[in-house]
Amino acid sequence: MGMDRILKKCICVAGLLAIAGALCGCGKAGENTQSAMEQIQAFDYQGALTQLDTAEASGENGRLINRARGIAHMGLTEYDQAIECFQAALAGSSGLVEDVDFDLNYYLAAAYAKSGQYSQAEETYDAILALRQNEVNAYFLRGNVRMNLSEFAEAKEDFDRVIAMEPNNYDRLIEIYEVLEHFGYESVGQEYLQAALEKDGKKMDNYSVGRIYYYLGEYEKAYLALEQAKEKGGEESYLYLGRAYEATGDYNYAANVYTSYLSTSDGSAEMYNQLGLCEMAKGDYQKALEAFQTGMQLEDNGILQTLSFNEIAAYEYLGEYTRAYTLLGSYLNNYPDDKKARREYEFLSTR
Repeated sequence: MGMDRILKKCICVAGLLAIAGALCGCGKAGENTQSAMEQIQAFDYQGALTQLDTAEASGENGRLINRARGIAHMGLTEYDQAIECFQAALAGSSGLVEDVDFDLNYYLAAAYAKSGQYSQAEETYDAILALRQNEVNAYFLRGNVRMNLSEFAEAKEDFDRVIAMEPNNYDRLIEIYEVLEHFGYESVGQEYLQAALEKDGKKMDNYSVGRIYYYLGEYEKAYLALEQAKEKGGEESYLYLGRAYEATGDYNYAANVYTSYLSTSDGSAEMYNQLGLCEMAKGDYQKALEAFQTGMQLEDNGILQTLSFNEIAAYEYLGEYTRAYTLLGSYLNNYPDDKKARREYEFLSTR
C-alpha cells in the first residue's frame, strides 16, 4: 500500500469533517467558493483558483477560501503553497477549536506528507491527538507517516491502539497490514491478521474470513470462504474471490468471476479494472483495453486515474506507442506527481 492511497484516505477523512466545519463557527461557504470546490472535484484546479480570487473580492469567508486554495494547490502538486494556505486558514481561527480546525489539520498533514515533510506531518497529528485523544483516524495516519520516518516501534504503538479502539473493524485491520507489507514488515502484518482469526474467526462472516486468508496467502481457504460470501452478491466479495483465483494462476476462472458479476450489475469501475488486469495477465491486451475503457465511461467511478494509466499500458502492449504517448501526456496534466508515469513518458518519447 503506497503513500498515495494512504493520503487519499487522509483527504477523505478531512472531507467528512468539512461538512460539519463549513456550517459551524467558520461560517457557510459563499457561492463562488462552492463553485470553486465543484471545479476542484472536476480536476480544474487553475479554474478553481481563479474562482477563489473572485470569492475573495466578493468578501466571502476567508478561512474557507484559503482551505479551498490549499486543496487546489495540492491538486497541482504545489505543496508548499498548499501548506501556506492551510496555515493561513488555521491562523484565522477565533480561538475556539471547531471541527473545521481539525479538518484543516488533516489537510495540512496530508500536504506535509505529500511533500515529504513527514516530521511536520507527525507533529500535526500530534496536535490533533492532543485535543482529541479518541481520534482513531489520526492514530492510523500518524502510524503511516511514522513508518516513513523509520519509526517502526512508534508506528506499531499507533496501530496497536487503532486495533484496540476498533477491534471488529476488519477493513482497518487489512489497511494496517497493507501499510506494514508496503514497508517490508509483512510478517508483522500477518501476525495481526492471524491473531484476529484466532480471536474472532468463529464469529466473522465469510467475507472477512476470506479476505484475511487472502492476505495470509492461503488462497484455497480464501476462495472457499469467498465463494460462500459471494452468494450475498456483494461486489467486494467477487473482487476478492477473483483475486484469490488470480493468485493461484487461474486467470480464466478469475475472469469468469468478474464477468459474472458485471453481467448482473449496473457496472463497477473497480470490477472492470480488475477484469482488465486479468486479461492483461492472460495476454489478451485488446480485451484488457476494452475493459479499462468501459470502466472509464462509468460516472463517478472513483478510480479514473488507475483506469487511465492501465489503458495506456494496454496500448503499449498492443504496440500503439504513439497513442500511448499522447494519452500519457494528457494523464500527466491531470496527475503531475505520478513519478512512475513520468518515467514511462520519458521512455515512450524514445520509441
